[in-house]
Amino acid sequence: MSQNFPRRALVSVSDKSGLEPFIKGLVQLGFEIISTGGTRKFLEQANVPVMDISSYTGFPEIMDGRVKTLHPKVHGAILGRPDLAEDAVAIREHGIVPFELVVVNLYPFEQTIAKPGVTVAEAIENIDIGGPSMVRSSAKNHAYVGVVSSPSQYGRVLEQLQTGKLTPEFRRQLAASAFEMTARYDRAIADYMTKLDAPAEATQAAFDDSLNLQFKKRFELRYGENPHQKAAFFVEPTFASHTLAAAEQLNGKELSYNNLLDVDAALAIVREFDQPAAVVIKHNNPCGCAIGSTLAEAFRKAYDGDPVSAFGSVIGFNREIDLATAELLCEPGRFVEAIICPGYAASAFEALTTKPKWKNNVRLLKLPSLTAAGETMLEYRRVSGGLLVQDRDDRPDPQADWKFVTKRTPTDAELTDLKFGWLVCKHVKSNAIVYVKDGMAVGVGAGQMSRLDSAEIAAKKSGERSQGGIVASDAFFPFRDGIDAAAKAGIRAVIQPGGSVKDEEVIAAANEHGMAMIFTGRRHFKH
Repeated sequence: MSQNFPRRALVSVSDKSGLEPFIKGLVQLGFEIISTGGTRKFLEQANVPVMDISSYTGFPEIMDGRVKTLHPKVHGAILGRPDLAEDAVAIREHGIVPFELVVVNLYPFEQTIAKPGVTVAEAIENIDIGGPSMVRSSAKNHAYVGVVSSPSQYGRVLEQLQTGKLTPEFRRQLAASAFEMTARYDRAIADYMTKLDAPAEATQAAFDDSLNLQFKKRFELRYGENPHQKAAFFVEPTFASHTLAAAEQLNGKELSYNNLLDVDAALAIVREFDQPAAVVIKHNNPCGCAIGSTLAEAFRKAYDGDPVSAFGSVIGFNREIDLATAELLCEPGRFVEAIICPGYAASAFEALTTKPKWKNNVRLLKLPSLTAAGETMLEYRRVSGGLLVQDRDDRPDPQADWKFVTKRTPTDAELTDLKFGWLVCKHVKSNAIVYVKDGMAVGVGAGQMSRLDSAEIAAKKSGERSQGGIVASDAFFPFRDGIDAAAKAGIRAVIQPGGSVKDEEVIAAANEHGMAMIFTGRRHFKH
């Protein structure tokens, strides 16, 4: 930029973190600061010499500040190219002084709409107009202007300016970050506006013709599912308080890709239950799950469901961990990768971080809110050349639609176990078979190509413990062989969706064995 012009920076920010030392650093480098409303007052209170935008443009802020930077002298100072003859004439004729830096971040629209009870009017007022216009203008003209759109950039900007001017490569990087910010901002506004007119009674997502996703990188991971794969954890800009993105790590090694998958699976299961519940996750499947009168009882039953598979597992709880539960977790021979729960009693946290051999390694996560509220989240799965999108299978089943299809109806104890088993089964990879007895998963068959294979695996895992228990199946039994295998294992009641052409044959088999059977009418495949 020509030396005939003073060094000027336009500053207008909503997020003022780190602003004072940054602007004072610019002043020391000889920059004149031009600013707007709240930012100007902030800088004046910090004893920073600053010129009001109205003094520069000769036009006052109007409409309660809605119109202040939308002025030719502002955008001319941003978009001007002093080394082009035509631009140089316009700059001279209109008294424009080009900006070397434009420091702008935007009204907090995403934070505003995330607040409980926010009104549409409040949301609309937090749609920034001048800010994105200045950011986009600066980013377009990055050959001449440095656009600073985040406090995280302040340090590096000052470093380069202290040794001269911003390099062309750095200005391009700043421009790319600026365009990414405005794209994310516009996407958040578009999503919000679209949802305003969505039918209140809708239970499933309405899919638009196009899909634009914005996620922010939380941190990079050591590797993905395997050491040769790179990975990172990205979160939604306005994630809900009951999601994994809101969890806080209190102890242990950094989380891995597989840890995060298993922790999320644990959360999905334990939030299903009102009673104290515990789940033991291995390779994204529950190898043990139980409810109890206390959290300690629930954990003991869950861990005993398959103690061999439980080694090196991720464990989830739906209650704050107390000392009694922590003492069970710390018993010799147990090895736990990660634990997630709503909180830790002080004595429990001390025990978990001092007693076991793995005390320094176990990842302790806290997520105070487990309850999901509002709309169903969407699930995304990448396939080659595209993306599959669906509603998350997290809605309660309408038990009023369940049908008792056998001669014998379940006892009260069996019905309790049937309801428990059905909730666990929906979270097991298909084909899924879960054997349950007394509020405890005693055998799980997961991810088999044949439902009969899953039934036989569940029977092998449960041993004698399945005697008098129930079986839950995520999809219908296509043949009677699965019922015969369950009867051989001592199963007394069955819950399944029904809907097979062989339903009558399957019902007849259950009647032969004196079993009770429920058809839920809803399948829960999980691939």
